Amino acid sequence: MKTDVLMRQTSKKQSPLLNIKKQVKRNISLYVIISPAVLYFLIWHYWPMYGVQIAFKEFSAGLGVWNSPWVGLEHFERFFNAYYFWTILKNTLAISLYGLLISIPAPIILALMFNELRSKRLRTFVQTVSYAPHFISVVVAVGILFFFINPTNGVFNTVIEWFGGERKDFIADPNNFWHLYVWSGIWQGIGWSSLIYTASMAGISPDQYEAAYIDGANKFQRIWHVTLPGILPTIVILSILAAGGVMSVGFEKILLMQNDMNLETSEVISTYMYKSGLLNAQYSFSAAVGLFNNIVNFILLLIVNSVAKRVNETSLW
Repeated sequence: MKTDVLMRQTSKKQSPLLNIKKQVKRNISLYVIISPAVLYFLIWHYWPMYGVQIAFKEFSAGLGVWNSPWVGLEHFERFFNAYYFWTILKNTLAISLYGLLISIPAPIILALMFNELRSKRLRTFVQTVSYAPHFISVVVAVGILFFFINPTNGVFNTVIEWFGGERKDFIADPNNFWHLYVWSGIWQGIGWSSLIYTASMAGISPDQYEAAYIDGANKFQRIWHVTLPGILPTIVILSILAAGGVMSVGFEKILLMQNDMNLETSEVISTYMYKSGLLNAQYSFSAAVGLFNNIVNFILLLIVNSVAKRVNETSLW
């Protein structure tokens, strides 16, 4: 009897482990497929996180990360007490929120327009033209922007001069920087973003449109009551992801568009990190600024995800 009880207890203890082994053997091909992605994130995203500690140290290349002396929150206090703190925080939030207000509804509207096109050839052609700028590098995109707004021979200034106006240096005016950055980004990304919503619309059952049509719904009502509710989970998920990157304004593009005359509205946290960390070799201070930036992004992601889950029952987790 005792032997039987012991064998049963042993089998119960081993059963979870055996189940895991069976699951691994059964899905070994899937694990092999995802292994490159897992290794990528482990090597390039998780392993470097040990270097976050230099934000609390006075890093010295000679001493290394582990042996550099601790300074606590000194770098954070320096950043928060700096006279430029509120300026770069305002610029970062303003550019991000401005971009979100435009970049979230714009691809949805474009996808709805594509969905209403009956000519398949015309739809394919227009979609191709709309998402082609996505494959242009940031350097080329900024070069195209400068080609249009160049004060000497730019297209916009030429048109303004034709109508009797005066040429303007758009990029030198701080009041124009946010508009130039956001709308040029919309031009480059709206077509590619609309593809996701177009694919989501393709999953809506045609029976719903037919039922709405039989009930007397016009085209706008079918869009409002069938199409938009059908893609609402996609809209919520993409909006949550976008809100989680509010503090991460595009570094390369801003740096390319930045000059001494528009610095008051173009300096953001990412460009400031680059200048203080790499150009001025203040690695610990730059790491502290970057850590603050990522923590704020993470908190915003949690808040937006929680609100979306309560309001719409759709969330990342």
